[in-house]
Amino acid sequence: MNIPKKTMAFGGVFLLVASLTACGSSSAASAKTKKLDIVLSNSYIGNSWRTQMVHAFESAAQKAKGQGNIASYEVVNANNTASQQISQMDDMILQHVSAITIDAASTTALNGVIAKAHAQGIPVISFDSVVTSPYAYKINYNYFGVGVSEAKYVVKRLGGKGNVLLIRGVAGTSVDQGFYNGWMSVLSKYPNIKVVGSVYGNWTETTSQSAVATLLPSLPHVDAVFGEGGEAYGAAEAFKAAHRPIPLLIGGNRGYFIQWWIKEAKANGYTTLSASSTPGVGAIAFYVALDILKGVHVPHSMTVPAVTITQKTLSQYSAIPLNGVASPVYTNQWVKTHLLNQ
Repeated sequence: MNIPKKTMAFGGVFLLVASLTACGSSSAASAKTKKLDIVLSNSYIGNSWRTQMVHAFESAAQKAKGQGNIASYEVVNANNTASQQISQMDDMILQHVSAITIDAASTTALNGVIAKAHAQGIPVISFDSVVTSPYAYKINYNYFGVGVSEAKYVVKRLGGKGNVLLIRGVAGTSVDQGFYNGWMSVLSKYPNIKVVGSVYGNWTETTSQSAVATLLPSLPHVDAVFGEGGEAYGAAEAFKAAHRPIPLLIGGNRGYFIQWWIKEAKANGYTTLSASSTPGVGAIAFYVALDILKGVHVPHSMTVPAVTITQKTLSQYSAIPLNGVASPVYTNQWVKTHLLNQ
């Protein structure tokens, strides 16, 4: 394939162990693959979750290629713009790739190009930040449900009264909207809990730290901070730099936050909750695409469980690297057992 591929540097990957077979090309392997090409269209590569997700996709694809199940694979990143992602997907359709997996920049903007792919017989598998197109297979997380659980935890910890700050993810994504709707469905029932501020952190530590630091001088005392991804650690650093008390931080399973939490728990008895989707879903998306191409029956909508870390389970994640994200390793058999029968 001639799809342009951006160069990426991959950080450490938590719990991701790939045993890759050398990717030789024999005539038998060529016949078996029937020139199957599976592409990942990734809207955004700007945080550890997305980097690890891409690595999971590539690890699964490399293994499948080595086993002769596909001819090639590609990863294309769209710089967080729907227009660029659409243009890149148009190129994939012109080259008639076998299947496209997408982590979308928008829930609706890509629906037109997905319809084009469908018309050309190219299956599209949408995951993580899913689209609304009826032509796409969807691999979901219940972000609304996770948001509800987090908000209930905060309400209980605060005794139904206090000031909270919301740090949202990437605007326009179903992930961010799901978390936000879940939080607000609970918080709106408690008039004594006030949302005193809301910023976007793009699921990264650095952007969140900067956004919170800019807002802090105008805020009253903050009792709790909601985050979707890397925002919690960024908030901790911002509060620390401003010499303000560290509030209750709801984390997103990132290594920086988990390691900070472990240290604070030992030193000060700090307790909280952390929850997130799993970047290993990149492998899930690949295996779903492969199964579709093999003629396996695949549901049009599937749900993957999120990972929630509590004070009781925190020690299980002590080995997570700073730039890692808590995630299981998913196999094709796991997909068949847990998703294809939904």
